Amino acid sequence: MNRTTVSLIACATALAAVTGFASLSAPDASGTDTAKAAAELPVERTSLLCPSPSLSDIADTSYTSFTPVTKGTGSDGKAELVAAAQESEDSGKKDDKKAGDKKAGKPVLTAKEPGTPDTEDTSGGDSPALIGTAEGRFAPGWTVQETTEVAAGTGRGLQGVNCSAADTSFWFPGASTAADRTDYVHLINPDDSAAVVDIELYGKDGAVATTAGEDITVPPRSSEPILLSTLTGEKQTNLTVHVNVRSGRVGAAVQALDDKIGGDWLAASADPAGSLVLPGIPKDATAVRLVAFAPGDEDADLKVRLASPSGSITPAGNETLHVKAGMTTAVDLGAVTRGEAGSLVLTPTGDSVPVVAALRVTRGKGAKQETAFIPATRPVGTRATAADNSAKGSTLSLVAPSGTAQVKVTASAGGDGGTAVSKTYTIKGGTTQDVELPRPSGLKGTYALTVEPVSGGPVYAARTLAATEDGIPGFTVQTLPDDRGTVAVPEADEDLSVLQK
Repeated sequence: MNRTTVSLIACATALAAVTGFASLSAPDASGTDTAKAAAELPVERTSLLCPSPSLSDIADTSYTSFTPVTKGTGSDGKAELVAAAQESEDSGKKDDKKAGDKKAGKPVLTAKEPGTPDTEDTSGGDSPALIGTAEGRFAPGWTVQETTEVAAGTGRGLQGVNCSAADTSFWFPGASTAADRTDYVHLINPDDSAAVVDIELYGKDGAVATTAGEDITVPPRSSEPILLSTLTGEKQTNLTVHVNVRSGRVGAAVQALDDKIGGDWLAASADPAGSLVLPGIPKDATAVRLVAFAPGDEDADLKVRLASPSGSITPAGNETLHVKAGMTTAVDLGAVTRGEAGSLVLTPTGDSVPVVAALRVTRGKGAKQETAFIPATRPVGTRATAADNSAKGSTLSLVAPSGTAQVKVTASAGGDGGTAVSKTYTIKGGTTQDVELPRPSGLKGTYALTVEPVSGGPVYAARTLAATEDGIPGFTVQTLPDDRGTVAVPEADEDLSVLQK
C-alpha cells in the first residue's frame, strides 16, 4: 500500500471518529487531487456531559433533551443520559460507590423522538453528574439543558447550564475566591481511562500560586467537583480559571455561588480571540461586570461597545479596556443597558491580541438580587439550539455586530403536545433585538428553539430563563453557539470503503 493511501485511511478514520462515516476523494493515477467541494453531512454521534447540579437538599432540577429534525439522517438511533459511576469525596456527598455503579447502569433520561423535547426531574443534593450519548437521527444538534431552582441558602435562585462536550482546554473569567463566594470547578471524565488535569488561577496581579491545582486525577467515567478556595489561600474577587488537560479529556463548568446575591453556572468562554461578543444582557440588569484576561505575552487594548436596539453605542466612561498580559482585569459597567436589550462587543483598538471574557450580570436590588453569567461565545453558525423554554419567562436575544442579518427561529412542538412554528426576523447591523418568540400552537409543556441564519452577516444569540419567587428575580442565561449538527466532508470521486493493497 502506498504512502498516499495510508494517509487517506488515517484521515478517513479521524473523520469517522467524529461523524460516524466519512468519504474522501483519492488522487487519480496522475496524482491530481480530484476532491470536490465539501458537503455538509449530519453528524452520527454526539456526546454531552452534565455537571452534578447542586449540593442543596432543597434543589429541584430538570434535564431537558432535544434534537432538531435534520435532513439526511436515517431512521435509527438513540439518545440517553446515564449517571457518572463515581462521586468525589470532596463534593461533600455520601461516598457510596456501589450505589453510584448501580445508577450508572440505568439511563436517567432516554429521548423518544427528534423534534420533541423530553424532560426528567430530580430533587435534592445527591444528583450525580451525567454522561450523555446520542447516535443516528438523535445526534445532529442534540442539546441538553440542566436547570435548577434553589429556594434558599448560598446560591439561591435559578441556575442553568447547557451540558457540553469534552475538551482539553477551558477558560473561565469571572470566578472568585472572595469570602462571600463558594465556587466549584466541576470536571467530568466520560472515558474509560483516567484524565489528568491542571487548574491554573490568574488574579489581578497575575498567576496565583497553587500546587493543589496540579496533577488532578479524574477517574474513568466519573466527576470531580473542586472547591476553588482549597487551591489557594488568596482571596481574589475576580479570577480567571484555566482548566488544562494533560492526559485524556474532560467536560468542565464553574458553579459560582454567592451568599447574598444568588448564583449560577459560569460556562467556558469562547477560545481566545482578538474580537469577542457577549450577547443577551437583560433589559433590567442593575449591575454588569466585565472580566477579561489575555493569556499570551502581550497586553490587549479593546474598544468596548454596546449593541443596543438602535445601534452601537459606547458605555460612558468605559470607551476602552486595557488588559495586561497574564492578569485578570475587571470593570463595573453599572446598569449599562438602561432598560433596553443589549450585547457587549469587544474589538481591538490596534493589533489583535487574543483574550477571553465574561460578564457577571445582576438583576434586582438590595436583598432581592440575583446573578448570572454571560461568557463570550461563538456565532450561531449554521444552527443553534436551546432547550427548556416555557410559555412565560423565556427571552431570545439576537445580535448582528457587523452587518444586517435575517434569522429564522423555530419553536418546536411542546413536550406534552403542540405544533411547531417558525418566524423570520431581520436584525440590523450593530444592534441587539429581544425578539418576540414564536409560540407553538396548542403548547403543552416545555419547548425548544432553533436559530438559523438565513442571510447577511454573522449572528450571535443568547436565551434567558426567568422565574421570580418571593420577589427575587431569578434568571439564567445560556449563549447559543453552533449546535454542531453537521460536519463538512469532502465529496468523493472514488469509494474508499474498500482499498486494494
